[in-house]
Amino acid sequence: MLLLCLLARNGLADMQQEFINPPLKYATRPLWFWANTPVTVEGVQEQLEAARDQSGYGGFGILPFNPPRQKGFKPDYLSDDYFEVYGAVLAKAKELGMTMCLYDEFGFPSGSAGGRHGDGVARFKNKYPQHTIKRLDKVEKELTGPAQYAAAIPQTGRLMSVVAMETTTKKRVNLTDQVKNGRIEWSAPNGSWKVMSFMCVPTENYLVDYLDPEACQLFVNMTHEAYYKRFKEYFGTTIDGTFFDEPTIYHENGRVWTGAFNEKFEGEHGFDPAPYYPALWYDIGPDTQAARNALFGFRAELYAKGFPKVIQAWSEKHGIVSTGHQDQEEVVNQTGISGDLMLSFKYQDSPGIDKIGGRPAERVYKVVSSAAYNWDKALVMSETYGAMGDISWDQVYHVAMEQYTKGINQLIPHAVWYDDNKVTYKPEFSWRHSKYAEGLPQYNKYMGRLNLLLQNHGRHVADIAVLYPVKTMQGGHYLDSPVRAYWGGVEIPELDYVEVGELLATDLCRDYTFLHPEALNEKCAVEGDALKLSNPINYEHYKVMIIPGHTTIEWANLKKIKAFYDQGGKVIATGTLPYKSAEFGHDEDVVATIRSMFPGAPLGRVEPLFSASTSWSGHGPELAFDGSEQTRWNSKDGESENQWLEFSFEQELPVNQVDVLEMFDRVSSYRVQYMKGGQWVDWVSGQKLGKKTHKLEQVVTSKVRLCMDTTNGAKSVSVAEFSVTLDGKAPVRAVAVPAITSTNSKGGKAVFLKTPTAQNLRETLDAMVDTYDVEFEAGQELRYIHKVKDGKEIFFFANLNKQAIHSWVELRGTLTPELWNPHTGAIQPADFSHAKKGAENITRVKIELDRIQSVFVVADAK
Repeated sequence: MLLLCLLARNGLADMQQEFINPPLKYATRPLWFWANTPVTVEGVQEQLEAARDQSGYGGFGILPFNPPRQKGFKPDYLSDDYFEVYGAVLAKAKELGMTMCLYDEFGFPSGSAGGRHGDGVARFKNKYPQHTIKRLDKVEKELTGPAQYAAAIPQTGRLMSVVAMETTTKKRVNLTDQVKNGRIEWSAPNGSWKVMSFMCVPTENYLVDYLDPEACQLFVNMTHEAYYKRFKEYFGTTIDGTFFDEPTIYHENGRVWTGAFNEKFEGEHGFDPAPYYPALWYDIGPDTQAARNALFGFRAELYAKGFPKVIQAWSEKHGIVSTGHQDQEEVVNQTGISGDLMLSFKYQDSPGIDKIGGRPAERVYKVVSSAAYNWDKALVMSETYGAMGDISWDQVYHVAMEQYTKGINQLIPHAVWYDDNKVTYKPEFSWRHSKYAEGLPQYNKYMGRLNLLLQNHGRHVADIAVLYPVKTMQGGHYLDSPVRAYWGGVEIPELDYVEVGELLATDLCRDYTFLHPEALNEKCAVEGDALKLSNPINYEHYKVMIIPGHTTIEWANLKKIKAFYDQGGKVIATGTLPYKSAEFGHDEDVVATIRSMFPGAPLGRVEPLFSASTSWSGHGPELAFDGSEQTRWNSKDGESENQWLEFSFEQELPVNQVDVLEMFDRVSSYRVQYMKGGQWVDWVSGQKLGKKTHKLEQVVTSKVRLCMDTTNGAKSVSVAEFSVTLDGKAPVRAVAVPAITSTNSKGGKAVFLKTPTAQNLRETLDAMVDTYDVEFEAGQELRYIHKVKDGKEIFFFANLNKQAIHSWVELRGTLTPELWNPHTGAIQPADFSHAKKGAENITRVKIELDRIQSVFVVADAK
């Protein structure tokens, strides 16, 4: 739900006046669930007026909805009676000065016109059965050559590829062109062969084929056009946006495909993808990572250019703007979810995310906002508070502040319910709820002030860029993995970008931008010892580039990073250094370049690999395997149950003994599991953990996990040592890799941190950056964002700590700042002074904030 008027320029005097008393257009506009109940003209008119006058809301996004196995919503979706009620809403909203968003579905996910969480009528599939989701199937047969192979090709669906692969040498033979009259005949030479046929087949799925623009346009014609046909006079004014909800490609066990894939691929890349299809399931040798990047990468492109882009084009044509979000955004490996989370927003006015229930969406807010920065977009949306229960006002504000310091600037509350006796996902965030009624007007004034200053096409400022590791995601992904497709399909242990991002944002309080490989290639240039993101509006200058854990990297990206380093740029790599190229034929180039920048550092994984469900800063999982009872792994504060510790080897090892030393005796039930055939198998279980030695039946495995299921009520769990051995000998230990540093004559510096922590990352950055954009006193850190808009430096600071902050904050440049209080609307001069730090001028500003409080620092641009 977007506000085009917010992009207009405001003079300072107007901005100050609007900050004191924010107009309705800056207030939040929640989802309005018309859920499992009849909706009437009188009812909607009454609720619109109450929403504005009693809660301060600026409008709604109407979401027709039925819970599973219930069909109480009336009138029928897209019927004349339905549009009569909808029209009454628009007329009343116009009268009240409110604005509305066109939600594109009955229930969710978008793409069926009622099939799920609606009335169960799959309107789109019923009308266009040939335009729903397709699936990629594989049929295979093994044989030993020399031998004659003959088989019928499956007749259902469209043939994509037939390939024979020798399973030892990985040699592949493309047999696709040898298919005649529905059969394949082939003389197999010596070797052990696997002959695979790949078919794109129709499914029973009722969702639109998200990869096919033609199919997506038919969905838009069925839904969006139905509203425009009746209410065109409201478009661009009362209706100013459209919203899609949770399209993804995890359906059909993550094997979503489309019939025109091969033709479009060859047209884009200039070669036939058929010989590479086996890489979607198997290791095909040295080309595996490049082949997967080619195929999974192109699927991600089709997805981005499919559903989101079609809706975006329609929105532009009809004078509104488009937002929406994927499902499961917090899954680390996005290959099987969105294809490429950042890229999925390239053709969308406002990238979006869903902060729902207990899902840790806050860990990837920066991925979504960075997509906006990469492709020069003004707005970043979050559907927020859904299924979080009747949370406290402190939680409401905490979530909002964290979102806005991480780049969100369009918070959509979830939700107001038409019938507050039929609430499926709490909270019922309206004037009728005793917990929220009194505070909502003030909340909407607060959010209105945030939106006034941050919901604009300003320039984001950050000193640090982090390469988004989508090439490692796609290079390590494969189909039909043991992990459920809904959870991403493949866990790639080398990925640490989320942890690195959270170290920066929450531990060090240093803002940054994820750079997508495409943006790094096409939009970034090396200028002296800086890397510049060259957008017309959101241009950024980075002093440091971080390469988080990678196995596969785009060679073109690495060349640019090396050029940055050669010109005096600063580079940090964490976790795992890349040794494979996302492009064919450049593995040796990647290895040579990495070795020149990080001489002596190990390439790829350093065995063993340790991981955990969550970790507290400075207490990572490797500390439970280091042989010292004085160090410990600790789960994140507030995360005590269903926690786990795990070690992983690439090769299988015989083990039969487990030793555990818990630090604080908090665990009340636990299990030890080992991996067998891609599945976790319980090995031993017990009650109180404490100090235990379990001598067990010997197994051969590559992974062992300690599951701490329940506790005695503690807020976290802690393990000093977790040892897995064969007869008590040669315990698995963490391999210590010291920081490796190299420099060059231009002042370039490259540092490899095998295990990044708040301490070593802070020390490394401090040695690279002379003067930060924003600098805090030790122990007095605040969350923040810095934007530049219409000649104004706008800093938003939020105190999400457990105690008040009374501190001086250093801002780069010579400024004359004011303090703008979003809680009260008060504007006052800041207590400040000017100083010199190295070669830079700085401004020291006094900031005093209670917990869960925030403030703007506003000054003329430098």
